[in-house]
Amino acid sequence: MKQTNGQQIIQIFESWSPKKIAAMDGDPIGLAVGTLNKAVTKVLVTLDVNLAVVDEAIEKGCELIIAHHPPIFRKLANLRTDTPQGQLFEKLIKHDIAVYAAHTNLDVADGGVNDLLADALDIQQREVLVPSYEETLYKLAIFVPESHADALRQALAGAGAGSIGLYEACSFTSTGEGRYKAQQGAEPFAGSIGKLHVEPEVKVEVVVPDSLKNKVLRAMYNTHPYEEVAFDFLKLETAAKTMGLGRIGTLKNSMTLQAFAEHVKTSLHVPTVRVVGDLQDMVTKVAVLGGDGNKYIQAAKRAGADVYVTGDLYFHVAQDAEAMGLHVVDPGHHVESIMKQGVASKMAALCAEKQLQVSFLSSELSTEPFQFI
Repeated sequence: MKQTNGQQIIQIFESWSPKKIAAMDGDPIGLAVGTLNKAVTKVLVTLDVNLAVVDEAIEKGCELIIAHHPPIFRKLANLRTDTPQGQLFEKLIKHDIAVYAAHTNLDVADGGVNDLLADALDIQQREVLVPSYEETLYKLAIFVPESHADALRQALAGAGAGSIGLYEACSFTSTGEGRYKAQQGAEPFAGSIGKLHVEPEVKVEVVVPDSLKNKVLRAMYNTHPYEEVAFDFLKLETAAKTMGLGRIGTLKNSMTLQAFAEHVKTSLHVPTVRVVGDLQDMVTKVAVLGGDGNKYIQAAKRAGADVYVTGDLYFHVAQDAEAMGLHVVDPGHHVESIMKQGVASKMAALCAEKQLQVSFLSSELSTEPFQFI
């Protein structure tokens, strides 16, 4: 295993949850405190950063904290160390602990907060509830000798090219002839210097999402036998993937709103929930959106949700939902803490693939400010 630094860790994190997919303008994501240009052996993953969490990071020997909620959400007017907030930053800096925040980009990311919530609730056949980002799709066409076509197709698929819906390693191949005359100093794959050579070639075509463009091109260059690779890269009108906030899907079996509310309590480990709607009504189609989802009740209704699971529901928004016939279950904002174990496990697996020597720890502390009595 190789020792790593903070820059490498965050580069891997952003390959999964890039900043560009953040769903909120001006979202204060990224490095908030400290530096990533240092060795990192342990990373603490947390929902929030407070003094208790910082003490936990110190006790466990963590050099980096990855948090969902940014510790600096609005511009600071000052940084006084005689205030709780100032003491928090003072302690982080004194112990050389960096803090990186992934907020709405982690909400949107595949396998991020909303997918983790949907997994916990066992929501099937799910789709994005509120689209906020479309990834550009390209078509890559490569001309390659017939003898190397299979190896090239395998390399491209291994880099993620050719994924269409539920199908992987999709490609199209057509045959033809390639012609070239190698000049002095060249080292041609076949043929002689100064003589026109005709090589049986095929054209391999695959689709490539924007996020994998560089990785796929590296795979192409590493596999292709020619010194100079002939290829076309064309932008397509259709999007590779639509991403966004929230998820909507169906339960395996319909249940009453009361039974579903109990299911939410058990699955998300909360002692109580707030519910809008007739408890005896049956629900099948479920929308879920972590955090504060007040402004998306219309989206949940338009998507055909029987019930909408979200936090921080306002009184008048609850009345609006009731009037439009949308059931709501509010388990609170803190259920987003499901990201702690989810992110720790995902990052541990991604770093292990790169043989990086780093541990990811899920914070054991609850940052829920409310007590339920």
